[in-house]
Amino acid sequence: MDDFNLRDKVVLITGSSSGIGEAIARFANSAGAKVVVNSSHSVAEGEAVAASLDSAIYIQGDITSEADCQRLVAETLRHFGRLDVLINNAGRTKVIAHPDLSAATTSVFREIFEVNVFGTWEMTMAAMEALKENQGAIVNVTSIAGIRPTGSSIPYAASKAALNHMTVLLAKVAGPHVTVNAVAPGLVDTPWTASWGDLKNAVAHIAPMRRTATPDDVAKAVIDVATSRYITGQVIVVDGGLSIAT
Repeated sequence: MDDFNLRDKVVLITGSSSGIGEAIARFANSAGAKVVVNSSHSVAEGEAVAASLDSAIYIQGDITSEADCQRLVAETLRHFGRLDVLINNAGRTKVIAHPDLSAATTSVFREIFEVNVFGTWEMTMAAMEALKENQGAIVNVTSIAGIRPTGSSIPYAASKAALNHMTVLLAKVAGPHVTVNAVAPGLVDTPWTASWGDLKNAVAHIAPMRRTATPDDVAKAVIDVATSRYITGQVIVVDGGLSIAT
């Protein structure tokens, strides 16, 4: 793990009680970081993840609440005294077939954008000053659905496209103090996608790497990008080549 050295740095990961977020927390811990685990609802799971790491705390908080975002940062600073990396991993979707336009209502758009875009913005703004103090980094976990016409629903894909573009815009104004990047996975084996067997089989057949991603595949890319001081404004695709094969 020497290539991903975060020793004595503090990493806050939203939505990290399971799946990709949990994998990022474990990679950060292995790289020597002090970790802040977060979830909005899965408190017991989040506490268990934090308890299993060398130096970590769990903070419950909903990123759709500005007050919760401010509290997440304040409690991080109170406990660890600094914040070096923010991983915006918390997200929401709803599975809606793209041709089913009537199901992709404005309320669904609002529900998904509230977390994926507005909540991520609030969390980023809450953390920005603390990150600037430490030449920090932000990594947004997005999706290839924000790059190509795919994804679990049109509202979800549109939210990830917005987050990808927001990443680039933020990078232009946050430098030289803070790097801002995104990691855009393809289909990942998580509890969220546990029932998507047919789609996983299709991806494994099409993608050059002949498999779907694991949470560790994504986590490694996130930590790699977070620890680079000269990568900013980039959307890094982690999909085993799926997007070049379709």
